[in-house]
Amino acid sequence: MSDASGTPVRAAVFEKVGEPLAIRDLVLEEPRANEVQVRMVATGVCHTDAVVRDGWMPTDPNFVLGHEGAGVVEKIGPGVTHVAPGDHVVLTVNSCGACQNCWSGHPAYCADIFIHNFAGGRPDGSTAFSDAEGEPVRSHFFGQSSFATLTNAASRSVVKIPDDFPLEIAGPLGCGVQTGAGAVLNVLQPRPGGTFVVFGAGAVGLSALMAAVANRAGTVIAVDMVDSRLELATELGATHVINPGREDSVARIHEITGGGVQTALDTTGNDRVFAQMIDALAVAGHAGALGAAKADAKGVIDLPSALARGIRLTWIVEGDAMPQTFIPELIALNRAGQFPFERLVRSYAFDDLVTAFADSESGEVLKPVVTF
Repeated sequence: MSDASGTPVRAAVFEKVGEPLAIRDLVLEEPRANEVQVRMVATGVCHTDAVVRDGWMPTDPNFVLGHEGAGVVEKIGPGVTHVAPGDHVVLTVNSCGACQNCWSGHPAYCADIFIHNFAGGRPDGSTAFSDAEGEPVRSHFFGQSSFATLTNAASRSVVKIPDDFPLEIAGPLGCGVQTGAGAVLNVLQPRPGGTFVVFGAGAVGLSALMAAVANRAGTVIAVDMVDSRLELATELGATHVINPGREDSVARIHEITGGGVQTALDTTGNDRVFAQMIDALAVAGHAGALGAAKADAKGVIDLPSALARGIRLTWIVEGDAMPQTFIPELIALNRAGQFPFERLVRSYAFDDLVTAFADSESGEVLKPVVTF
């Protein structure tokens, strides 16, 4: 049993695989070294939260989820120097800051990524939350556990943003929007005038599409089964849209591009879609994959053909971004009118979290954000 002293909070807890998160009254302790206490204003609902809830990613329960937080700094622990109380911040993926990948500017590939994001607490095994009886409740999901009115976030998860940028929409920059945009701007990098296709026009896919448009790709194609998403893709700058329920997407991409697309991104995690993406590539094309797939998914590649065509394939985590610099860059693009990600957002009250999840899973809403 742990000490139950601290600040009362309300938080959404993953209690059992496949069941809705339960909003409970908990206690949050004071921030420790290299932690920032943040009063949450809004938090995005992301597919990764649902993946954990539904058991795709084996994680122990009794865990406060949420990993697209935006809020205001209340307190800082010892060792924190980059933010101060009153600062506006976005919360993002955590990393160790000491491994080779972190040192080289690729914290999404931190050697200890599981320990710092999915283990359910700090690296020493302690947690920030407890229940009324003083029993620990797992914390630090993505370094933050932001489905809570107040949380203690790891300092490397905390990104300072301009105080006049609306926190009500900023949270998705910490994961879903960063992931899609970063996959394009940091990894695939379609050249100005070049060709790009995204499979899946959800929040991540449309973030990728907007990034390709901002990067001045000449041909930007969106593939999705939902016509309303394709309509929005067109409004956001897609030059062509394809509904694979009505036409052969691979054949159509080859027709549009005159022989195959130079850069492609799969956001679905569906093995059949993955195979279509590979078939749609031009000679020397570059494909990226980032969708969370089920454990039994098998992406099949024709290896002799892949070799002959000289294609490249990259699996991408969190847009391979350095969040402390990349998130402010996305805000600057947004303010310049080149990255209107707020068009993906619909707001819900925190108490309507279950509805927000359901609307996301049905496809009715691209990016639900709960507000506190």
